[in-house]
Amino acid sequence: MTAEPSPAREVDLPPHTVDAFHRGDFWLVQPKDNGHRAGMDALMLAAAIPGSFAGRVADFGAGAGAAGLAVASRCKQAEVLLVELTPEMAAFACATLAHPGNTQLSGRASVLVADVGLSGNARARAGLADVSLDFVIMNPPFNPPHHRPTPDALKRQAHVMEDGLFDNWIRSAAAMVKPRGGLAIIARPEQLAPILTAMDGRFGKVEIVPVHPRADAAAIRVIVRAVRASRAPLALCPPLVLRDADDRFSQRANDISNGRSSLFGD
Repeated sequence: MTAEPSPAREVDLPPHTVDAFHRGDFWLVQPKDNGHRAGMDALMLAAAIPGSFAGRVADFGAGAGAAGLAVASRCKQAEVLLVELTPEMAAFACATLAHPGNTQLSGRASVLVADVGLSGNARARAGLADVSLDFVIMNPPFNPPHHRPTPDALKRQAHVMEDGLFDNWIRSAAAMVKPRGGLAIIARPEQLAPILTAMDGRFGKVEIVPVHPRADAAAIRVIVRAVRASRAPLALCPPLVLRDADDRFSQRANDISNGRSSLFGD
């Protein structure tokens, strides 16, 4: 990521930076001090979608829009809905779409302020219509409440998990995704059990990629991909190792970070 000065029209936002992703193919307007800042998690999540994808994808918990726009950057026919609960972060997502560096993507992306944990008619009234998507990606808050608490309310809301969150979000994804549509989620390894439980009866053909900081270290993330209403068995895929013995990005991690490769090889 590199940074450039903010355009003048963004002066109404709180302190922020404008950062290049995918080697400048898209730019993200994101908070400088308060609120969540995007990084490798968003790029790995976006890379779970096949490069040939050409449908409508929703980014649940989109923040400033990094994962969703990374999909639009890689998949030139994808349409992206950035779904964000907090108006403050949604304002950053709107500023991101308005940035002149994103002109080639903004026509295929939109922002919706909504709670993806809603159900039934309440979810539909919020603009989250059933059977309206081909894919959902999600980077939900997955830190337990006791994990490095922060006084920053926006960061806390983006990072700290509430009870039942995985079931609520995956339930909404199952309602909104068309049959044979996809779901991808990034989380901590210890959260794999509740994720699989929430997917049971809703999604199948589950594929899991563990993410290791180095080849000799335990996984720090899992990316889980699944297909709506499939009965195909679970597959544990080769891991993604982020750094080599010299502490440099591995070639595979570098390709994923820059939008040149998909996580699952498709």
